Amino acid sequence: MKIEDIANLTGVSKSAVSLALNGKPGVSSETRERILQVSEQLGYTSRKRSGSAKDAAPGTITFLVFASSGLVEDHYYQQPFFRELLHHIEERCRNRGYTLRFATASADSILSDARHFESDQSSEGVIVLGTNLNRSQAADVLRTLGPHVVVLDNCFDTVDASFVQINNMLGAYQAGEHLYELGHRQIGYIASDARIHNFDERRNGFIYALKERGIEIGEERTFVVAPTILSSQESLKTQLADYLRNGGVMPTALFCECDYIAISAIKTLSELGYRVPEQVSVVGFDNIAEAQVVTPELTTVHVEKERLAHLAVDLLVDNLKQERSVRLKVTVDTRLVVRQSSAPTANETE
Repeated sequence: MKIEDIANLTGVSKSAVSLALNGKPGVSSETRERILQVSEQLGYTSRKRSGSAKDAAPGTITFLVFASSGLVEDHYYQQPFFRELLHHIEERCRNRGYTLRFATASADSILSDARHFESDQSSEGVIVLGTNLNRSQAADVLRTLGPHVVVLDNCFDTVDASFVQINNMLGAYQAGEHLYELGHRQIGYIASDARIHNFDERRNGFIYALKERGIEIGEERTFVVAPTILSSQESLKTQLADYLRNGGVMPTALFCECDYIAISAIKTLSELGYRVPEQVSVVGFDNIAEAQVVTPELTTVHVEKERLAHLAVDLLVDNLKQERSVRLKVTVDTRLVVRQSSAPTANETE
């Protein structure tokens, strides 16, 4: 019995069968259950099945996600940033001699889900995607899961654990510096309506860069939108209209807390009749693949996703092999990638 046979019997692709049999995200729970039932009925044995200690292969690392509404949802792996991050994590695990399994829990029941996961004992170590965890939640999770844990994409200095994070403040600072050097002074900020540690740090870095140069962004030039929509957003149109109606001057540049927001902003501005970058420059953050597909190509802050993934895996594996008791907090710097969505302003003065 081959994977192709199971695919034919269940009416799905071979890749979907492979994902289900190996406990990876990418298929719905209903499809996964159907595939597993058929494979069991036919006596097919996969290399690895998720969910129990007896099925877990030796040398298994778990990628654990606490999903919530807003940014990191159940289908987080479909988002470009996390999809790329996962690819590099799985590749690094394989290179270090480990298999990677995936687990998703609810951010609304962190403690109970963490206890349930810890009692499962089906992997040697855990990489926790900490993107949407606050300090209290992170501390609870780490206290429950034990010593062999690394938190990725977040960091809290007062939590005794290992973290690997983006230098969000530096990246946003670089964006602010870039727009200032292009001559922009009327600068707006587009924030996510779902707040996480990364976005707060980016806001701090961007404001700091402008404040150093004598510029302040008032609340009236701060707009708030959904962070995971690539199409134009009516809410941004409404906010811009209200701002202009109340005597505001259209910003000549907008910094967005992530590339999703930036791409959505470009499309919204286009529908409103504004040309990017001739009238409004737009800068994003993350450098996802879609940044080069949008027109104009997006100026953005590049996040070293491969480096982040490798550091998280290496830190965990070294901890497992050497039984290290010392925790490390690693911050990976960013770099600005200048493309066509930002340009010098033609009509501003100091």
